[in-house]
Amino acid sequence: MRRYGLLLLVLAVIAAFICLGRPLITSAKAPQKGKLLYMTLTKGYHHETVDLSKQIVKEIGEKSGAFETTVTEDVASFTKDNLKNYDAVMFNTTGELPMSDEQKKDFIDFVRSGHGFIAVHSATDTFYMWGEFGELIGGYFNGHPWHQMVTVDVADPSSPIVGFLGKSFQINDEIYQVSDFQAKDSRILLRLDPSSVDLSKPGVQRRYYGWPISWTRPYGKGRVYYNGLGHDDWVWKDQRFQDMLLNGIKWALGLTM
Repeated sequence: MRRYGLLLLVLAVIAAFICLGRPLITSAKAPQKGKLLYMTLTKGYHHETVDLSKQIVKEIGEKSGAFETTVTEDVASFTKDNLKNYDAVMFNTTGELPMSDEQKKDFIDFVRSGHGFIAVHSATDTFYMWGEFGELIGGYFNGHPWHQMVTVDVADPSSPIVGFLGKSFQINDEIYQVSDFQAKDSRILLRLDPSSVDLSKPGVQRRYYGWPISWTRPYGKGRVYYNGLGHDDWVWKDQRFQDMLLNGIKWALGLTM
């Protein structure tokens, strides 16, 4: 009898929920998308790929469902209040951007407090006169003696950003040299295989850390990801590059370890 009474009670509760129009089982909430602010202002050399990159970064975010992209060339976006709307900032820039000291501080504080910073190709050709930016991004552009098919070694195959690439791959791109590289606290992901290029060319700089192409680094509580590839349209259209970019943005957003 007790079991019969319990059954009647359960059926009564179910009927009540149905009458009230309330679902018995609620569906799980969709994961929240990250918010990315993509800065493409150039005050030095303007790469023709910048416009294409805007489209591709947006598409990567939309197709993956991982993030939404807001593109800007307005330094007024870099205020403490506006940056609260984003989880990460991405740079595809050159030259001395006309940020005020307060905007620079707000940007640095944004990353240091635990947000992400993603930088591609010519972002290392930015803010030479602002030393703290060099510490943030990890190094500065120092010439590109090679624009050709090269072999790129995967320096950290355990990385979720580049591990899918295997031991190495070939790509036709402009390869940057890096000065003032923050090697001590940077984790190199990709580096140039020097046997694939002519090291006797004018302008080649030999350094103890070689020719890093991509790396990650901490900045306070924030995460920094840089990929030096991306000079040409065909690189941005290359699925391998897009996959690296997606993985790097997700990592900077804290979606992967």
